[in-house]
Amino acid sequence: MVDESIFKAYDIRGVYPSELDEDAAYKIGRAFVSFLKCKTVVVGQDMRKSSPSLFKALTRGINEQGADVVDIGNCDTPFFYFCTAKYESGIMVTASHNPAKYNGFKFCRAGTIPIGEDSGMKDIKKLVLKDKFPAPKRKGNVSKKDLMQEFIAHNLKFLEAKNKGKRLKIVVDTGNGMGGFTFPKVFKRIDVDVVPMYFDIDLSFPNHEANPLKLENVAELQKRVVKEKADFGVSIDGDCDRCIFIDEHGEYVSSDFTTALIARQLLKTHKKALFLYDLRSSWAVKEAIEEAGGRTKMCRVGHAFIKAQMRKMDALFAGELSGHLYFKESVWTESSIIATILMINMLREEGKRLSELVSPLQRYFASGELNSEVKDKDGKMKELVKMFKSDAKSVSYLDGIRLEFEDWWFNVRPSNTEPLLRLNLEAKSKKKMEEMRDRILAVIRR
Repeated sequence: MVDESIFKAYDIRGVYPSELDEDAAYKIGRAFVSFLKCKTVVVGQDMRKSSPSLFKALTRGINEQGADVVDIGNCDTPFFYFCTAKYESGIMVTASHNPAKYNGFKFCRAGTIPIGEDSGMKDIKKLVLKDKFPAPKRKGNVSKKDLMQEFIAHNLKFLEAKNKGKRLKIVVDTGNGMGGFTFPKVFKRIDVDVVPMYFDIDLSFPNHEANPLKLENVAELQKRVVKEKADFGVSIDGDCDRCIFIDEHGEYVSSDFTTALIARQLLKTHKKALFLYDLRSSWAVKEAIEEAGGRTKMCRVGHAFIKAQMRKMDALFAGELSGHLYFKESVWTESSIIATILMINMLREEGKRLSELVSPLQRYFASGELNSEVKDKDGKMKELVKMFKSDAKSVSYLDGIRLEFEDWWFNVRPSNTEPLLRLNLEAKSKKKMEEMRDRILAVIRR
């Protein structure tokens, strides 16, 4: 019997083999083909010890349900997305930055459109649990395809070679994750000095968790950037689809500021383009993009929602506070490699240090994301709207609640998987931020 808990909002993840095993992988392969009615599935895998065995069981299920498998071998998430865009569907065997005991699957349909809770995951789950599949007319087969050179060329298209400026030094920490597979292949073709940190792939993550959102995971990188007198550092997560930048002083650059900087860089060649930013982002993001001639639209949190909105609105780029950075020219998917290349272009062209580019964006005072355990999440959000709406300039229900005022705003949104409410708040003064942060937290936690 397959453990239902492995089916998450955006992917499948579980402890191997107690929660997720080969039997589940086989059934998931059959269910995926039955749901999509696809003829071909791209399948790649990260380098966890359990990945080859799960890959074998998964592909057996796909073949026995009548679809062919295109085996792209080891991959990180951006490489997987690049390969999947050439076919009608794809599955990656990965558990991202989760510890080595975990594994899982990430799904895409045609056009690299992700399959999540509201776009097919529930249907696949039902098929797996029912465990009754229609007999196919034929069995599929497995063929291998090496698309790495095409992937490298795709990334290098974003490099502005004409404006070299000074030779940059960057420190790249892939955290023993899958970024160590692709980053060296691309960056050996770029005229920069790369100081590698933890490029050896070991998905037990022996040095630190490959999650750059936690400050303890970037502490060593911050010190290394200063020691090496580097121009910037970049911390990559376990499957290489998220990144966080560190400036030359070793200071952490919030991902909403990175969104603004990359958008401004893209506006140099894409006039009046549309950019999306997630609703937890600083006011400074919208202001900076529009000051540079771009158009902006707020979006909700979560890669499936953002990618869908990007496609619908034909947005050029989107940035999420979690470090996901999405590019239309990369099939509306995330790429930490492209983000790093654009940062190189920016520093070369501007002739400024990263801290100098970030400084003008530090206009306001943010609380950071604060989590509180709450049983009645909807009830608590209704209480907050009732308390504050009379003074608000606007009230939005795009993702949880977001209320804007003359000199501050706040967003409270529920976790999809835990009994948590997440608060983000920003104000024009530190005093106002602290006052309203404490006031709202008191309401949430009472």
